[in-house]
Amino acid sequence: MKLREDIRNVAIIAHVDHGKTTLVDEMLKQSDTLDDHIQLQERAMDSGDIEKERGITILAKNTAIKYKDTRINIMDTPGHADFGGEVERIMKMVDGVLLVVDAYEGTMPQTRFVLKKALEQKLTPIVVVNKIDKPAARPDEVIDEVLELFIELGADDDQLEFPVIYTSAVNGTSSLSDNPEDQEHTMSYVYDTIIDHIPAPVDNSDEPLQFQVSLLDYNDYVGRIGIGRVFRGTIRVGDQVALLKLNGEVKKFRVTKLFGFMALDRIEIKEAKAGDLIAVSGMEDIFVGETVTPVDTQEGLPVLHIDEPTLQMTFLVNNSPFAGREGKFVTARKIEERLQKQIQTDVSLKVDPTDSPDRWVVSGRGELHLSILIENMRREGFELQVSRPQVIEKEFDGVKCEPFERVQIDTPEEYMGGVIESLGQRKGEMQDMIHTGNGQIRLIFLVPARGLIGYSTEFMSLTRGYGIMNHTFDQYLPVISGLVAGRRNGALVSIDTGKATTYSIMSIEERGTVFVEPGTEVYEGMIVGENNRDNDLTVNITKAKQMTNVRSATKDQTSVIKKPKILSLEESLQFLNDDEYCEVTPESIRLRKRVLNKAEREKAAKKKKSAEQG
Repeated sequence: MKLREDIRNVAIIAHVDHGKTTLVDEMLKQSDTLDDHIQLQERAMDSGDIEKERGITILAKNTAIKYKDTRINIMDTPGHADFGGEVERIMKMVDGVLLVVDAYEGTMPQTRFVLKKALEQKLTPIVVVNKIDKPAARPDEVIDEVLELFIELGADDDQLEFPVIYTSAVNGTSSLSDNPEDQEHTMSYVYDTIIDHIPAPVDNSDEPLQFQVSLLDYNDYVGRIGIGRVFRGTIRVGDQVALLKLNGEVKKFRVTKLFGFMALDRIEIKEAKAGDLIAVSGMEDIFVGETVTPVDTQEGLPVLHIDEPTLQMTFLVNNSPFAGREGKFVTARKIEERLQKQIQTDVSLKVDPTDSPDRWVVSGRGELHLSILIENMRREGFELQVSRPQVIEKEFDGVKCEPFERVQIDTPEEYMGGVIESLGQRKGEMQDMIHTGNGQIRLIFLVPARGLIGYSTEFMSLTRGYGIMNHTFDQYLPVISGLVAGRRNGALVSIDTGKATTYSIMSIEERGTVFVEPGTEVYEGMIVGENNRDNDLTVNITKAKQMTNVRSATKDQTSVIKKPKILSLEESLQFLNDDEYCEVTPESIRLRKRVLNKAEREKAAKKKKSAEQG
């Protein structure tokens, strides 16, 4: 069997924030790839604004580096389970994985999630223990944890014999010794281990072509771009080929452009052979999982599995009293075009029309997946409203099931009781409890996904901000009865339209937590805070102080109000109840009741109550 020794295909996997993107940056800098005059910015692989701000990788990226005579193709994968659809498909494109683990934190839920996918594909692993220079680094224990995780996930004997490299990506150093003193300013240990351990692709470039699309990109000039691996044969610009569609159709097309990857650039190439990772354009409706073959030898590859959405929200045209003031794109047509464009590249997202032309049901892989789409839209100038996220139930063998999440919590011991109680109320089941030392405890739960909607705010206050929570989709299980998801407290709702005043905020403060600052414009039906009790309360937040002739010179200066709690987009989505919307514009995030008028709201609530009793 002939191999292509000049090439290695490897994916890099890690939990969020364990340093894999920084590691790839260093590997690029120290390889023979970049010209000397190119200054690489930090986290060069994360190209989206939100990715840079939050320090997370959302979309899979590919890059390639030259080292000696070998080209190493590196796929940087998202570490967050909401983007799991991408991870699984990347595993099909590579022959090995670099598992990056923090030398202090060790293995985390999303390490587990991504590693499971890699081991199922029988990929060859290399373990990189990063941040070895941390004062609290515990490399020996971390390697033991990794080994345990490998065994638990069913790794075979070959996979258990993984090599280990110790690095400090931020300093650009690596070594094969776990002693931080032995670190050398070079990434050659990483490159050499990849070349020695990751299998070279099979060279069957003289057989009939098989190229499978694993990821999609979109470009206004050339339309859809299919990114994937050539599994067999050779593909050239100008070739007449067949595209085997998922629905069984066969479409013929001519390859108009081929792109290879080098460093951070896409470069046009004339041909690619077995083992190459490339991008192909020229086919309008190419989709993930489809195979490109010669017209006369149509042999498809097994279809790739795409994770199904587990959460959905309704997106609506903004119809609040302030609609159209702050956004560029406000019409149903513009919003629909934008959502359709999103599904060109994001295969885990679904957009379904409703019986109303100005609302759509958008389904995704989790709160983060959907909130990033909303955040991107508002930054692009869109105005819209969204409903509370809801989990997607499914039926298996006649049984209604709902998604469950595996939740890992690290918290100081003193907050453990509160966390266990709060997750118990949300029907969470504790699977494991581990004392990690230094008064810290690790709790593992299985929790219905709807019980986690809105939980992170409660969790942060329970643990005074010291707790860390990570969760990842686990499985569908029968629906749990008696779980009341959603917030426990009612809302403070404005009864008037106008500007919030310091005077009225002071009188409302003892009723609950206020969300707006003095001078903020509000409208009737807008939510301006959270009530201390479980019922909604209408408040007048725009009332000004009556002027009188008798005034004390110092009296007004002593009125001090508490700092209002300004909610982020995620917090706003988590706050929502079923009868509320979140209004999102480029400048503001407002919460509101679906029915703005107080009398009409009360009428609707009565009607609902009598319908439930009847």
